[in-house]
This record gives sequence, structure tokens and C-alpha cells, in this order.
Amino acid sequence: MPIISTRDLTMRFPGVTALESLSVTVEPGVTGLVGANGAGKSTLIKILLGLQPPTSGGAEVLGNDITTGGAEIRRRVGFMPEYECLPPDVSATEFVVHMARMSGLPASAARERAADVLRHVGLYEERYRPIGGYSTGMRQKVKLAQALVHDPQLVFLDEPTNGLDPRGRDEMLDLIRRVGAEFGISVLVTSHLLGELERVCDHVVIIDGGRLLRSSAVASFTEASGNLVVEVEEGRDALGAHLAERGLTVQAEGRTLVVRIDGETTFDIIRDGVVDLDLALIRMEQARHHIEEVFQR
Repeated sequence: MPIISTRDLTMRFPGVTALESLSVTVEPGVTGLVGANGAGKSTLIKILLGLQPPTSGGAEVLGNDITTGGAEIRRRVGFMPEYECLPPDVSATEFVVHMARMSGLPASAARERAADVLRHVGLYEERYRPIGGYSTGMRQKVKLAQALVHDPQLVFLDEPTNGLDPRGRDEMLDLIRRVGAEFGISVLVTSHLLGELERVCDHVVIIDGGRLLRSSAVASFTEASGNLVVEVEEGRDALGAHLAERGLTVQAEGRTLVVRIDGETTFDIIRDGVVDLDLALIRMEQARHHIEEVFQR
């Protein structure tokens, strides 16, 4: 059963069309919603939460119609907003417990769940400090914790890596992967950074100007190409020239060579070339497409 289903969903503001006849189905798992800033991602989440009625069309979330089941949707769905929304003068524990109580958990269960999710996101040791003294990465983790505290079936994560440095992005992506894999909670995560979603998602939905461009499994975006990636410890250029002399199409990319596969003999030519030049082969593997290059093409 799909967790999200939209039918000709349209949202128009004065002079702007945020969504245009969007029909898409999302199955359980970790799904990425990709689009440039202004593509309609945040508007779609507000509509799916029952917070904003669409101009036309309809949608269901976890089997609930957005026009009549908004309260039930919000009871069963967690939401991590993109915008800054945390009170600076309370601790992470106080805030997450409060959000758990708002979701209907009794006091003792709220405190227990808050401690569990703050431990999960890596804030257990810092849980009593005021949020105003937190770094950007720590505040993002608080927002994730409050989205998870009531044990939802589905979470909406709106640009969860915004403002984070590379290490912070890696930590957040690892948390998202664990939410889906270890806790069995379905995730809809939005981003304008395609490479991030490739790392954590099972499925990707791409929208542009409010219209659906493509909805596919990540594997179909990143299927194997017709090239080999070859990396040697030293002698990249010498190996490239050697392979080109033997009729292969070779292109240098960073520390590697990208070699067009021209039948089974390609592998033998590369192997023999590495041996003839007495090089140390680090890796030879079939190249895969990236979501970003497929999207651009």
C-alpha cells in the first residue's frame, strides 16, 4: 500500500503556480523529493500534512485523505521543517518532551521517548543545555528528534542538511539512513542536492516548476554505464597512453582513467597493460551513472 498518493494536485498563488497537476505514488522506504529552490517541495509537504488546502486535485497520506484526515495524518507523521523554529532558552530535553506531550504521549512515556531519540541523534550528553548555545548541526538534530519522538510511521524531512558543513551532512545522512533501515520508519526527504539523496534513498521523485519530471528507483538512475573506472597507484598517464595505442577510448578523470568497454577484450588489454608497465592496480570497476548527470541530461 502506498504511503503517499497524489492525483492532479495543483497549488496556485497569485502570479505563481507552486504545483501543477502533480500525480505521483510513493511506496514505503526512504524516498527523496528533488527539485531546485522554489520547485514546490515545501508546498507539497504542507499540503500532505493537511496544513494547506490545494487549489485542486487530491492526495492521501497513510490512507487518509488530506482534506478530511489532517489531524490523523499529523498524529502518524513526523515533520522536520527547513526553517529555524527552536526556542533558544529551553533545553533539548524540555523541548522534545513538550513535543511528545503535544503528540498525546503521557508524561512518563514522553520523558522516556525523548531520552531515547536524543540518544539516537547523538545529543544525549548535551540534552540539558539550552538550545540557543547549540551549533547548526546540533539544532538540526533536535529538529529530527522531535519529528521522531512520537514514534511515527512516516517522517517528512525538509532540507535536513541545510547549513551543515561536510561532516555535519554526513552525520545527518547517516541518521536518515538509520531511521529507515533500523527503525522501519518511512521517510520523505527533500533536497536540492542530488548526490545526497543518491546515498540514502531507495526511490527519487524529481519535480521542477511544480511538475513531475521523473519518479524512479535510485537503482534505475544509477545503473551501470558502458565504461570502466581504472585506478593505479602511479603511472596513470602512461597507462592511458598505452591503452589508447591499443585502440581503446580513454579519458583521464582525477586519479582515474575512464575506459570505454569495447567487448570482453577491453578487460584483457587493461590487465596486460598494467602488467607490462609494472603498475600497482588499485581498482577496476564498471562505472555507474549518478543521479545528477542523468537529471541534467
